[in-house]
Amino acid sequence: MIREIIQIDEEKCTGCGLCIPACPEGALQIIDGKARLVSDLMCDGLGACIGECPEGAIKIETREAEPYNEKKVIREIIRHGENTVVAHLKHLLDHNEMGYFEEAVEQLDSMAEALPFDLDQVLDRVYEADLNSSACSGHGCPGSAMREFRVNMDEVEAAGATAVTEEQRSELRQWPVQMHLVNPNAPYFRNADVLLAADCVAFSLGSFHQKYLKGHSLAIACPKLDQGKEVYVQKLIAMIDEAKIKSLHVMVMEVPCCSGLMHIAELAANAANRKIPIHKTVVGIQGNVLH
Repeated sequence: MIREIIQIDEEKCTGCGLCIPACPEGALQIIDGKARLVSDLMCDGLGACIGECPEGAIKIETREAEPYNEKKVIREIIRHGENTVVAHLKHLLDHNEMGYFEEAVEQLDSMAEALPFDLDQVLDRVYEADLNSSACSGHGCPGSAMREFRVNMDEVEAAGATAVTEEQRSELRQWPVQMHLVNPNAPYFRNADVLLAADCVAFSLGSFHQKYLKGHSLAIACPKLDQGKEVYVQKLIAMIDEAKIKSLHVMVMEVPCCSGLMHIAELAANAANRKIPIHKTVVGIQGNVLH
């Protein structure tokens, strides 16, 4: 599959090894005096190692790679001891990778009797560290850190006249939303109805939030201006086959260049193993729904 994964510039790498402990997944090793990515399966592509490289030799690229395997990571890092397991779990929480975190805890729990440490104590350390960390303590860009929003409708209704009105309330349930930034396996995509919208749709359509975005996870893209659109096809395939989304609603503008977004969705749907319903809505440039 096409996904984000680290790339090491061997000419810049001095083999200092500072990136090794920064990768709790154990995907990096020093071999022949250079840092090497030893397994695609072990690299989550979140880039914890980047900030530790004094030479700027590590970056994230998008390429064909084996899917990240959380269960294999857990089985590998257990032998490195309790501190490495804590660092890995904390790393997942820092990036709001709750799906992988739950999968890791489930795997650890299934092996609890054979573990060389107490699982409850490990989890206590992880949760305590998470509570003490600042909002920006995680690696990577805070603007692309995954967040899931939950609105308590009972509280909203109970607030009465002081509450934000139905017309004003945002129906956005996650961040980020741009297709290059979203993780197709994010928890808010799993078993979800997904809305794939052209960038201009929300600005043109006054009822976008209440009528179309409500109850959906969102991804936005511009089929004319965005680069690397082949990545979009792979991400949609992952949403369909791995996140097991229930449906895909594609919203485009009436302008000809916008039709490319539906083409991307159709390519992904045809290549995916699962079959899901796909809906299309075309919006006029004056904010009216054409069909």
